[in-house]
Amino acid sequence: MTEINIHGMLTNYDKKNLTIATVCSHSSLQIFNGARKEGFKTLGIAVGEKRKYYDAFPLGKPDEFLIVKNYKEILKHTDELQEKNAIVIPHGSFVEYLGAENFLKLDLPTFGNRNVLMWESNRDKERIWLEGAGLTMPREIKDPHDIDKPVIVKYHGAKGGKGFFIAKTYDEFKRRLEKGKPFVIQEFVLGTRYYLHYFYSPIQDNAYKLSKGSLQLLSMDRRDETTIDEVQRLGSIAELEELGIHPTFVVTGNIPIVMRESLLPKVFKMGEAVVEKSLKLFDGIIGSFCLETVVTEDLEFKVFEISARIVAGTNPYSFGSPYSEFIQPDLSTGRRIAQEIKYAAKKNQLDKILT
Repeated sequence: MTEINIHGMLTNYDKKNLTIATVCSHSSLQIFNGARKEGFKTLGIAVGEKRKYYDAFPLGKPDEFLIVKNYKEILKHTDELQEKNAIVIPHGSFVEYLGAENFLKLDLPTFGNRNVLMWESNRDKERIWLEGAGLTMPREIKDPHDIDKPVIVKYHGAKGGKGFFIAKTYDEFKRRLEKGKPFVIQEFVLGTRYYLHYFYSPIQDNAYKLSKGSLQLLSMDRRDETTIDEVQRLGSIAELEELGIHPTFVVTGNIPIVMRESLLPKVFKMGEAVVEKSLKLFDGIIGSFCLETVVTEDLEFKVFEISARIVAGTNPYSFGSPYSEFIQPDLSTGRRIAQEIKYAAKKNQLDKILT
């Protein structure tokens, strides 16, 4: 996908009749709801069948559905979606199940910068980006033989925590590793987990000003993960592991949270640094992104991951958060995305936020 292709499509688009489209999963309810509030038509891409449960949520139901047999079939419907002036909003499920390679060649205007994918999904590049921005990350263990304290092993890509595991020795690491999957080993950091939901606009400067555009903090959450968040009910992790029961990190839900206010300046400094570094590395992250952090007892942030699009942790705030309420009442991340597209269309700047 080249920039010229996108420009050509946008030239043929009716800017006053745009359709917001995304896959019916992850954070689609708030994306459709927010788009409708800003006056857009909406289209849900449903894989396998029409999602009946949308009938239960009329304010989050898309105006129409595109039914496909599988994610790859989406690639065959791009002409049809272009005729509807469709703008795609990517989210974690969309990118993961379509596949990074297919997503990069999706022949539709897409909100955000697709170049971020190679930096976000590769753990080595992610570390170059975040540490290059001056953020502190958990120490990486290059040689598994050096494991002498609890570590967390993560596979590349967005898997909702699936497959991640804790190891305390090399033997345990070797026994539990899934062969053939790229992975990274990080120290296991004790602290409180905060997932920080930002929004960066390269075309508006009415918030926390950066060298280009401005930054907002819309909300934050923490994740409910099975079984790590519940194993203590049965005994110590060590006791359970002796029985062959190992904690896992599959995300099943999201918990709203508010941080002590004195930490907010640090939160903005981190977001600012990440955006400024992205501008130098790959022409900048665009729109919503999430820094996944641990705050230690010394009130220091360690950033263990970045998600460079809308995250499901924004779902508890479909009608605003304790932070977004200070920006605009009833402001979800889904609605903020729609507002950015609406503003860009009005100012003839869609090419600056779509790729």
